[in-house]
Amino acid sequence: MKKLLLLFLTLVAVGAVTARTVKFGQGRLTVTKVARNAVRIQYAEHAASSELPDWLYVKHEELSQNDVKVSVDSRRQTVTVSDKNGRPLFTATGHALRDGVARLSFRSPADEALFGLGQFQDGYSNVRGLSRRLTQVNTQIALPMLLSSKGYGVLWNNYGLTEFNPCDRYVALTKRQGEGVREEVNVTSTEGGKREVRERHIFEADVEIGEAGDYSLLLDVGQKMARRHNLCIDGTPVIEMQNLWLPPTASAIVRLTKGHHRLTAELTKDDQPVLYYKKAGTETVFQSPVATAVDYTVFIGSPDEVIAAYRELTGPSPLMPSWALGYIHCRERFHSSAEILETANRFKKEQLPVDVLVQDWQYWGKYGWNSMRFDEEYYPDPKALTDSLHRMGIRLMLSVWSKIDKRSEVGQEMAAADYYIPGTDWIDFFNPEAAAAYWHHFNKRLVPLGIDAWWQDATEPENDDLVGRRVNGGRWSGEQVRNVYPLLVNKTVYEGLREAGVSQPMILTRCGFPGIQRYGSALWSGDVGNDWETFRRQITAGLGVQAAGVPWWTYDAGGFFRPGDQYTNQDYIERMLRWIETSVFLPLMRVHGYMSNTEPWNYGPEAQTIIAGCLQERQRLRPYLERCAERIAREGYTLMRPLVFDFADDAEALKQKYEYMFGPALLVSPVTEPGVKQWRTYLPRNKGGWYDFRTGKHYEGGQYVTTPVDKSRIPVFRREGYMVE
Repeated sequence: MKKLLLLFLTLVAVGAVTARTVKFGQGRLTVTKVARNAVRIQYAEHAASSELPDWLYVKHEELSQNDVKVSVDSRRQTVTVSDKNGRPLFTATGHALRDGVARLSFRSPADEALFGLGQFQDGYSNVRGLSRRLTQVNTQIALPMLLSSKGYGVLWNNYGLTEFNPCDRYVALTKRQGEGVREEVNVTSTEGGKREVRERHIFEADVEIGEAGDYSLLLDVGQKMARRHNLCIDGTPVIEMQNLWLPPTASAIVRLTKGHHRLTAELTKDDQPVLYYKKAGTETVFQSPVATAVDYTVFIGSPDEVIAAYRELTGPSPLMPSWALGYIHCRERFHSSAEILETANRFKKEQLPVDVLVQDWQYWGKYGWNSMRFDEEYYPDPKALTDSLHRMGIRLMLSVWSKIDKRSEVGQEMAAADYYIPGTDWIDFFNPEAAAAYWHHFNKRLVPLGIDAWWQDATEPENDDLVGRRVNGGRWSGEQVRNVYPLLVNKTVYEGLREAGVSQPMILTRCGFPGIQRYGSALWSGDVGNDWETFRRQITAGLGVQAAGVPWWTYDAGGFFRPGDQYTNQDYIERMLRWIETSVFLPLMRVHGYMSNTEPWNYGPEAQTIIAGCLQERQRLRPYLERCAERIAREGYTLMRPLVFDFADDAEALKQKYEYMFGPALLVSPVTEPGVKQWRTYLPRNKGGWYDFRTGKHYEGGQYVTTPVDKSRIPVFRREGYMVE
């Protein structure tokens, strides 16, 4: 009875004061009310302390009251978070901190769907039961924020690598003897474009499965970047993805029978593949190998309420400039001011709407990588260039990197001051003096040119270059801060622009971390391929970013890596058009392509006519987009909305991987297969039903409908009760 009384007093105390620390297992657990519908929970075996700044949160106010109830059971070592009516929504079943490894486990019933974690190329939208390794790499963005269909969200507060649902077993695959298949490809690199010879080999292993069921698999190729993800079990493909650049890991959930299974994988010569696996269960796990505490925040409410609170704590997204909501045209690359102006004039001549033109890398020419200087042989007067574009109503975006050639004028100064991450060409943004020096040169050399938007490329940094290194004068290990580098790069540029008098900075960046939305940053999905499977995976990747709380995202419409015969290859052109048609209904609309002149007129009259229709449709949506942008800035709204946001109670809606809401009114159903004449769409249950956005035909909700499609458009439906005009 005495124990029960003490436990009861503990529960009441946690719910009654601003913050409360109680004995919990081998350590102490602290619960802090941080927002109306959010609590931060920290567990440590000793007094939790960190030498690292709090880069994640901007709001540190502790509340005396909120609408969340927390119950701590010290005997069972569980923490339950309930809504204001006492309905339990989240139960943590395990808090562990051993040898610097932090682990959180919480219940996840079979009928739950989980969304978020950022941008991944595995093709999953619902990540319940899936194993993922959260690191930053080209085409992958780690955002350790999770959204549940059960009415809560979880933000894992750790700056380093995070294992989501880590596997408890593994097997190494061995390379089969014999010669592989050689191929030569064009790739981008931190030194520019180059040719690379690759050799494919077969790797193999055997596993014994003791119990039949669904298993989560994580394939690690053993390199910083992969060229292919491939795995067959007993001859059946379960993982398949090819691109010139891929993250080092790939994930899948498969059903396995009890007994012996043969694994084979066709991968590149120098890969050292390991397959990690575990039986999927009814708990979800976050685990980080470098930590001083188990530290997480639980949000309670609808998806919109969860994301709004997340932005309240990690920073609101500033208002996106209206011009950024139009069409952003990019190619790899413009070679001179004359080429840019010629292209701008051609857009005007063809009466094709364009709002932003983008100068990609290597405009620095003879001055060295990211020297923050235009080569005047090709760009004689950059300020005159921007002035000319402005007179045409067009803005200019410029690519600027986080690495600088040490032989350049700027690089020599940065190297002399020891402002690089040791052994790399990346600036050490963890060192405030290095960040200030970077901004000094940026502000002095580039800002006066009248450039409107900034493309902060490769902010991972590329090739996982923090691993095994020290930063900020040796104070911290790269592993401690492995995932937060892009946040600090964007912070440096955004705050510098604001101090320089820019009222609405616009940044496009290849990587991010929770809180990056507060720096006016939009993310994009990196150097991806162009095939149908890659296209499908960009949609799920983007929805993962949205569910993790970052509102501005896009992709390279048409794919970054394109076929050599792209201008005449009708199969490719069909795919490209579907990429572009879908991009009309992304937060930002942007075309890009490696070694490509991506202008519409290069793909033939029919394609140009269809693309023109897409650009005009985007312009017609501008008032709708501007209203949504205002809501993003004002109330923490989400524009590209996984269906859990609006239809969490519709189980069939939660199964849809590629459909999403675009603002409050439009349901988007991308066409993700070739050669189709009709397309099947699930219309969620909705009072009053749905209308075909273009024909006006009415449909009841809660059913699948099949509608005709042609080359020029994808199915879009307007929700009854909501207007677009």
